[in-house]
Amino acid sequence: MSRSRTPAEDLLGSRGRIRTLQVLAESGELNISEVSRRTGLNYTSVERHLAKLTKMGLAKEKRYGKIRIFQAMFQMLTIRFERGGSLTMDITQLQTE
Repeated sequence: MSRSRTPAEDLLGSRGRIRTLQVLAESGELNISEVSRRTGLNYTSVERHLAKLTKMGLAKEKRYGKIRIFQAMFQMLTIRFERGGSLTMDITQLQTE
């Protein structure tokens, strides 16, 4: 029997995705090449992780011509596992003006 993965499982299931998110959260806005340099991951892997994080609502992409800049879109991210319960991800959204 197969079941779909939760967003928390998708995030926790990839060390590279967690590193990418951490660099983005620490740095504000970065392009893919800079995220790649800071994480030590190759460009294509970072690009895939950023696409997934954007789809999950944890990152946002801005385009300036050919330049793509990514920004973390949360103030706080908490992942909880309750005994006898499920794995949940709580997101406190970034305050925007």
